[in-house]
Amino acid sequence: MIDQLTLIAAWLVVPVGLIAVIDDWFLRPAREIAAAPAPARDPPLARVAYLALPLLVIGAVVRMLRAEALDFSLVLVLIALVSGVVWAIDAAWLRAARARRATAAGKAADAAREPATVDYARSFFPVALIVLVLRSFLFEPFRIPSDSMMPTLLDGDFIVVNKFAYGLRLPVLNTRIVEIGEPQRGDVVVFRYPPDPRINYIKRLVGLPGDRVRIEADRVIVNGSPVPFEPLGRYTDGCYVDMQLAEETLGAHRHRVLYCNTTGDFSVPRLPSCERRMARSYLCDAQPLDGRADHGDVPDIDVPPGKYLMIGDNRDNSADSRYWGFVPEENLVGKATRIWFNWDPHRAGGPKWNRVGERID
Repeated sequence: MIDQLTLIAAWLVVPVGLIAVIDDWFLRPAREIAAAPAPARDPPLARVAYLALPLLVIGAVVRMLRAEALDFSLVLVLIALVSGVVWAIDAAWLRAARARRATAAGKAADAAREPATVDYARSFFPVALIVLVLRSFLFEPFRIPSDSMMPTLLDGDFIVVNKFAYGLRLPVLNTRIVEIGEPQRGDVVVFRYPPDPRINYIKRLVGLPGDRVRIEADRVIVNGSPVPFEPLGRYTDGCYVDMQLAEETLGAHRHRVLYCNTTGDFSVPRLPSCERRMARSYLCDAQPLDGRADHGDVPDIDVPPGKYLMIGDNRDNSADSRYWGFVPEENLVGKATRIWFNWDPHRAGGPKWNRVGERID
């Protein structure tokens, strides 16, 4: 229901907005000058447009926020550009034109008030510009949309991404203009999904340019050396049952991984113990592989120059570089640093407050 309403709002916001702008800039001032000093009365179509426009804008914004492929940087650039242009047009032309029309009609120069759209533009422009600068060059919020980084990150975690960790980049174009740092093995990285760069993904950087990486029994082997990997026992949260848990050390990062040594798919219909609204649960019945390939194993992969190999901490439930390839340097967005909030509307019990402020390692 929400999707249908927000879709309608997104389609209507442009034509209704044009009606409001045309009336607000050109027709309403004439009515106000003619009626001055008495208040002017808007015609029915204009009144409907003015009343509906804020609701349609809210609906369109909700639609954009729910869209998986939203380029929020582009949205901010457009808001700053449009609001700045509107403000400039009024300052350079419309304001003086209103005063001349009022004076010519024998009325006070301020008989026609400033258009509401100009007032909104003057308010939105500095806010959009500041948010754009902060989000493009310093920090960006990001919501974890899947289980691929469990147990490090949960679906519903809201995280802070350090945008300058790998250099300053232009918004929208994502071109690096200032080199500051380089990705390190083990970093949790947000990047533009190579098959569809409109979508942001988050994984752990496993392979640097020039590395040879192999995944064997859910263990990472880099340049012939297995990374330190200490089994910790079992993990169960009601949706994932009897999973295997281990602590892994990649570069300077010590973190936990979730896995299941099995040769096939271990997903099952949603279990009664699962408190989340999800289609499938995962029941691990780990058995000795006896030389057979584990689910998710990959042979040696040579990471090309300028590319990175990204893999999720949930080794058997992550769509990552094992399946769609490498991440180019120009697709990097930033380094995940901390969790600032947690709330998954598909999970019972509300926010997990104990996760707020956790460092991401």
